[in-house]
Amino acid sequence: MKPKSLTNEDVALINSKRGLEVLLSAKKVNISKLLEKTRYEEELRKVQAELIKLQTWVIKNNKKIVVIFEGRDAAGKGGAIRRIVEHLNPRHFRIVALNIPTEDEREQWFLQRYINKLPKPGEIVFFDRSWYNRAVVEPVNGFCSEQEYKTFMSQVNGYEQMLIDSGIFLIKFYFSITKKEQARRFNEIKKSPLKQWKMTPVDEKSQELWEDYTFYKDAMFKTTHTKEAPWIIIDANKKAEARLEAINNILKAIPFKYSLDD
Repeated sequence: MKPKSLTNEDVALINSKRGLEVLLSAKKVNISKLLEKTRYEEELRKVQAELIKLQTWVIKNNKKIVVIFEGRDAAGKGGAIRRIVEHLNPRHFRIVALNIPTEDEREQWFLQRYINKLPKPGEIVFFDRSWYNRAVVEPVNGFCSEQEYKTFMSQVNGYEQMLIDSGIFLIKFYFSITKKEQARRFNEIKKSPLKQWKMTPVDEKSQELWEDYTFYKDAMFKTTHTKEAPWIIIDANKKAEARLEAINNILKAIPFKYSLDD
């Protein structure tokens, strides 16, 4: 006999293949969390299937897509990207997460290193942080001069308009978390021997520089949230919901048409 708090739909979900997989992988059985995770896994599979259709359309029609993931440290950008690309054809997408610029790159036009990573026809490129480093991370941490910051802010809208005019679909995500949630995630990372590598000196200073990040983030939104290239702000305090929201926004942003003939 099922507990009164469970509906027939809940019982069917628990007894589904996905529900049983979640149940068997759990260390402790919590029915509410079991149902929540199973619903998430079911919905994730559905939207991931739609992403495969989107990629098929991109390949067939030689389309080009750029998806930018920005946000505070530990906001879940990398995890969201991993769920997005999990079942995609790896030959037709790239994840770009650039390291600090080389000496030669420092002497180049700032945006040049990103231009070299743009998609070819039939490809999707995901930027795990992007040229917007110069809008927030660099000025907060003193990695660029005030003039370099101002130059970037005066050029970035025109740069993005050129990308769009050249046929690139541009999607800009900002993953937003609270200061308390960031602190919790940092503590979790520090305690995990499998995640400790994620903490950088920049991450270590994020909490004390919270208000500085907020100032430059707001300035970034004010200047670069345009009709042609708007920011999509994702509430990322709950990772599962943030990942689904990001995927659904990608699917809504691209006017693709899929048929069985594709």
